Amino acid sequence: MPLSLTIEKEFAQNSERVKSVDQHPTEPWILVSLYSGTVCIWNYQSQTMEKSFKVTESPVRSAKFIAPENWIVTASDDKYIRVYNYDTMEKIKEYEAHTDFIRSIAVHPTLPYLLSCSDDKVIKLWDWEKDWSCTQIFEGHSHYVMQVAFNPKDTSTFASASLDGTIKIWNIGSPTAEFTLDGHSKGVNCIDYFSCGGKPYLLSGSDDFTAKVWDIETKSCVQTLEGHEHNVTAVCVHAELPIIITVSEDGNVHIWNATTFRLESKLNYALERVWAIGHLKGSDKVAFGFDKGTIVVKMNGSHTWDSVDLQA
Repeated sequence: MPLSLTIEKEFAQNSERVKSVDQHPTEPWILVSLYSGTVCIWNYQSQTMEKSFKVTESPVRSAKFIAPENWIVTASDDKYIRVYNYDTMEKIKEYEAHTDFIRSIAVHPTLPYLLSCSDDKVIKLWDWEKDWSCTQIFEGHSHYVMQVAFNPKDTSTFASASLDGTIKIWNIGSPTAEFTLDGHSKGVNCIDYFSCGGKPYLLSGSDDFTAKVWDIETKSCVQTLEGHEHNVTAVCVHAELPIIITVSEDGNVHIWNATTFRLESKLNYALERVWAIGHLKGSDKVAFGFDKGTIVVKMNGSHTWDSVDLQA
């Protein structure tokens, strides 16, 4: 199925190295966290900065909106998780969450839960209705845990990506993994869930320069996406359009057809390495974080997920 896709740049902002980008569900805001320890909120409609504040002297590798609470949560190399009210900029909570750099956080879609993962090889679940107490610890990876992601179709489960070369699938009620996906030849940096034809899939990106598509039910790799010339740092399946987006330290954004797995488009914004993707269901915007700044693009396509079936 040929994919007609238009990509327009809507916002560009130079900055120091960007480590994460997150989109607000209702406001035209992009939350950007920097290696320098600063966090900014950019309005991509008015092209202005809404807020900017110094969190720490360490890199903030992950920052997320918790929109129902009007919060921002940040996780950084100083091992702390911090929570701010983005209207008042008041610091709500600050606590040491891990014993090493925190790589990633994930917000549960409906429950008051935050997942965090770290170079200490541990994943932790935090409950903000219990004053951010740690309610579960997940252990099993043998190297840094780079990203965690909740399964949107079964929110009691989540996936983790590790430099041990594996992806693990967990249940939030159990401290040990349900199963492991093993197939990358080097460390795994990033993951994203998606579903097609009612079946659950997982997308992963690795230091082996590839991305892989996994059938979660059969626990097998159904496709390997080759084309990047350096480590794949972030992956995303577009929520509305049947496309896969991968980015890399090679500086390129690759857009793949999610049904044929053909490389449809290669984008380069000359901002050096790409580190992050931000995209939300219901949005036609995708944000990218680079060594030298942030880009927001608008994507429109001729097909939606409803019209496709994965030919694995």
